[in-house]
Amino acid sequence: QVQLVESGGGLVQPGGSLRLSCAASGSAFITYAMGWYRQAPGKQRELVALITQGGATNYADSVKGRFTISRDNAKNTVYLQMNNLKPEDTAVYYCNADFSYDRIVTGSSRYWGQGTQVTVSS
Repeated sequence: QVQLVESGGGLVQPGGSLRLSCAASGSAFITYAMGWYRQAPGKQRELVALITQGGATNYADSVKGRFTISRDNAKNTVYLQMNNLKPEDTAVYYCNADFSYDRIVTGSSRYWGQGTQVTVSS
């Protein structure tokens, strides 16, 4: 069993930055692929970024060059650094974890956090 707790969301002006964190319980963090999803009101949940157990990363086209996902296995934490934020980035952001990379990609991951709100507005 893994519990995921996100933090770092908030209100930021367009062009600003935020860093989201997702802390995982348990000792098997290194065995999990990790992802960040987001869901805006009235829209489907979408994959933002993911990182494999080995540190390989992948991003949605809409965030490439602006967002960076990273992990610190010593701290059982995955991060999402978000720069040059736009109003369309406004959403609840969720982290997820699974042994399977495919489940991260398809959104069928075993473990999810409760989400953290990111609002980009002037």
